Amino acid sequence: MASPTSTNPAHAHFESVLQAQLCQDVLSSFQGLCRALGLEPGGGLPQYHKIKAQLNYWSAKSLWAKLDKRASQPVYQQGQACTSTKCLVVGAGPCGLRAAVELAMLGARVVLVEKRTKFSRHNVLHLWPFTIHDLRALGAKKFYGRFCTGSLDHISIRQLQLLLLKVALLLGVEIHWGVTFTGLQPPPRKGSGWRAQLQPSPPAQLANYEFDVLISAAGGKFVPEGFTVREMRGKLAIGITANFVNRRTVEETQVPEISGVARIYNQSFFQSLLKATGIDLENIVYYKDDTHYFVMTAKKQCLLRLGVLRQDWPETDRLLGSANVVPEALQRFARAAADFATHGKLGKLEFAQDAHGRPDVSAFDFTSMMRAESSARVQEKHGARLLLGLVGDCLVEPFWPLGTGVARGFLAAFDAAWMVKRWAEGAGPLEVLAERESLYQLLSQTSPENMHRNVAQYGLDPASRYPNLNLRAVTPSQVRDLYDVEAKEPVRRMSDKTDSGKPATGLVATQEELLHWCQEQTAGYPGVHVTNLSSSWADGLALCALVHRLRPGLLEPSELQGVGALEATSWALKMAEHELGITPVLSAQAMVAGNDPLGLIAYLSHFHSAFKSTPHNPGPVSQGSPGTASAVLFLGKLQRTLQRTRVQGNGEDAGGKKPRVEVEAETPSTEEPPVPEPDVPVTPASQYQEASAEDLCALCGEHLYILERLCANGRFFHRSCFRCHICEATLWPSGYGQHPGDGHYYCLQHLPQPGHKEDSSDRGPESQDLPIHSENNMPSRPSIPVAPQEGTSPVPSQPTRRLIRLSSPERQRLSSLHLTPDPEMEAPPKPPRSCSVLARQALEGSFVGWGMPVQSPQVLVAVEKEEEEESPCSSDEEAEEDVPLDSDTEQVLWNFAKNSGTMNSYPTWRRTLLRRAKEEEMKRFCKAQAIQRRQNEIEAALRELEAKGTELELALRSRGSSPEQQKALWLEQLLQLVQKKNSLVAEEAELMITVQELNLEEKQWQLDQELRTYMNQEEALKTAADQQAENEVLRKLVDVVNQRDALIRFQEERRLSELPSGPGPKG
Repeated sequence: MASPTSTNPAHAHFESVLQAQLCQDVLSSFQGLCRALGLEPGGGLPQYHKIKAQLNYWSAKSLWAKLDKRASQPVYQQGQACTSTKCLVVGAGPCGLRAAVELAMLGARVVLVEKRTKFSRHNVLHLWPFTIHDLRALGAKKFYGRFCTGSLDHISIRQLQLLLLKVALLLGVEIHWGVTFTGLQPPPRKGSGWRAQLQPSPPAQLANYEFDVLISAAGGKFVPEGFTVREMRGKLAIGITANFVNRRTVEETQVPEISGVARIYNQSFFQSLLKATGIDLENIVYYKDDTHYFVMTAKKQCLLRLGVLRQDWPETDRLLGSANVVPEALQRFARAAADFATHGKLGKLEFAQDAHGRPDVSAFDFTSMMRAESSARVQEKHGARLLLGLVGDCLVEPFWPLGTGVARGFLAAFDAAWMVKRWAEGAGPLEVLAERESLYQLLSQTSPENMHRNVAQYGLDPASRYPNLNLRAVTPSQVRDLYDVEAKEPVRRMSDKTDSGKPATGLVATQEELLHWCQEQTAGYPGVHVTNLSSSWADGLALCALVHRLRPGLLEPSELQGVGALEATSWALKMAEHELGITPVLSAQAMVAGNDPLGLIAYLSHFHSAFKSTPHNPGPVSQGSPGTASAVLFLGKLQRTLQRTRVQGNGEDAGGKKPRVEVEAETPSTEEPPVPEPDVPVTPASQYQEASAEDLCALCGEHLYILERLCANGRFFHRSCFRCHICEATLWPSGYGQHPGDGHYYCLQHLPQPGHKEDSSDRGPESQDLPIHSENNMPSRPSIPVAPQEGTSPVPSQPTRRLIRLSSPERQRLSSLHLTPDPEMEAPPKPPRSCSVLARQALEGSFVGWGMPVQSPQVLVAVEKEEEEESPCSSDEEAEEDVPLDSDTEQVLWNFAKNSGTMNSYPTWRRTLLRRAKEEEMKRFCKAQAIQRRQNEIEAALRELEAKGTELELALRSRGSSPEQQKALWLEQLLQLVQKKNSLVAEEAELMITVQELNLEEKQWQLDQELRTYMNQEEALKTAADQQAENEVLRKLVDVVNQRDALIRFQEERRLSELPSGPGPKG
């Protein structure tokens, strides 16, 4: 076929538009195309139809077919839905351009202004399945042949902007560059319209442009006047991005990408990084696109130690300001981290250049993320109405590790365009706003899993994207404050952080309600008369009665005869913590002395909030009853088990009990005798009996207020003080230990091992053990002057144990992976999972695992067929990149494809299966990062509660002459803060349970890999050391399986306890 340029000169301009890789080249080529065709740019859909009519050769026709298919959807009404609507879009980022494309397809006149004059952002965006399908439908492969060709679905911001810019130009969007939007210019009189204030002085045509819709996509730093923004704040989080030149050599293409590895479940990888380079990270991601793109979260102390930051400043802007960051040190930091993560296989790393010609590496703060309270507003003046909508970062700033930015940005663009369509149809302002806010409520909850599965049906209509859609979730009466008429001042809704001064009704009990509840729970116990919330609890009997009411099997009231007040109180405090999940707020000494009534009230309010819904009957309260801090309880047991295991291990050399070596599993028994805590005597005479121990922090010695108190091992700390002695990370239950030598507290990653001081940082969470049963770790009862035969408890029996004897086939089935280490390179221990590993794990066992449903070969054939149809091969599109695999995974993929018949019919089967595995890896990383972000937000919220609680406590403890009514109000507010704190701590514990799941899953995978390496050796060639090592790995693997089983059992018991109890026997 003849070259298109030989018959029509416009063809060469069109091909230049398709192939242009710079913003200015796109604009000049498109202007040349318009001149050749005798058209004026920015003419809307009529311009598109004229271009299409004159460019009808094969290359152009394939693009017109895609755009026409999208435009033919009924919602666009053949481009007539919004013909009388004039729109101004601010910002040519991906979301602004995507919104402009949708508005143009609706037939609206669209003008876009952008303050920049070129696209220079190399950072890479993760793409959800629907965004891939959406961009393919717009001709992404025509504009960018490498679109989604690797094992990971992503695209650089620059390339995404380029392809959307080309589509917008072809659809007739009028674009002005180097123009900054500074505000709105209201209509001066009746009959005139809304205009924009622009800098520098715009052309007359643009300056006089009157519009009735404004879509702001100008980024998080610019939100139009009238919108309220809420800050979602966590603890300090410093991100580092680096882009290196991608020369696309054979060696570079062989380096696998890293969809994400996080410290929260793979501590050993980051410890190896720390040892090798001195770099301390929380996570790292590596994408390969136009550049080699790395993004990571670094710890502040590490940046200070390595000289990246000159000085530590409390203000984040000052800390990361250009004057405080050493560029050369930052470049060394990023290069070393990237080199380690890729095992040095990328060769010499050369930084790409940013927009200013400098190395493209930067440090940024994502401690705070902004979110607009509303997504749209309407302003009216002199009868002229203006609809304002937000999309992109100025609507919701994304949390980068989750990879949700462009996906939710596109969804918001679709929702905004739907709002404009409803506006053009004549719907009332309040109705349009209510519908838009109903959609906005869904945005932060969206994920690929909870949206419609068939991405091919996605369109402008929200019903095509969101299941169970309710467009009336927000009523018109609820959005009246979003409709500003004339000069009326906009009414801004209160932020979530604003307190009204009066506690919310029903949120927390008053002092009288708390006293009444305590009286109900302790009624009928001999010698217990609760008349107040101070002296009535001094003898310890009331607290013992309350604990017995909630857990009757722990101690009979008759056994308390002759027991001292201090001992009884100490036992009750310990029992409440170990068996009910109620952590102490004050010591037994202070409770008996009655010198801390506020602390006692705060402590009892925790009982009330956890068990207030419990019916008053003589039966025991379930451990997992609704309202109990069951996760707190479980983690507390786990921490004590860990401590006991560590002490037993340390005592082995000193003649202590030798730990079991054979592979065995423990059968839980409810009659197992109590095991004393390693650091707590059987009779707890001192654990909670330090005079005013709760008033001073055990680490810093400063005063502790009620809301600040954190209890661990019977001592009280500031939360800000209770951190790892090395890395200063916050310590959570089941995730820390105290070194017996120096007395400091450490996270498990940095906890020194006895006798291995040099290698102390190697210790990961391998020593963790999950509690097998709730009774196994029951605290000891108080010593009582009663003969043993008079006790009411049954004689305990020893737990039964069953020995697990595994045959060779059973040992084989314990392992799911077969990876041979590379003899040419010594990789760091337990590196992040590669795509090939996940592919094999997902493939074996008919694709069961990693949360993936069972997929038959027929299902995979259908999936493969769909991908083939979405991305047909053509001569003008670049070939898919091939991803290297190890020989074992290659063989598994080959056999599976051969047996299922996909090899010949669908040649991209290999890439499809690898992509499925990579998606599972991404989900896991995102889950870990969401947990970490929420933990940081909880920590920030707890700091705010502590500050407010300190102020209230000082007011209550002062000897001023405040009215009693005012003091009662302050006390109720303090109780409200206590309940908020307890709720946040319970949520934090729930997150830690999920962290335990991720850790155990990672540990099992690592042990699987290690065990498979030993079992692949010939038995005759194994040395005695090899056999011993294999048995040790197998023992650890069985232990991990038992721990996962205990965790699953705990979650199932809690789930069953939360089900509504009905009549009839239970199965």
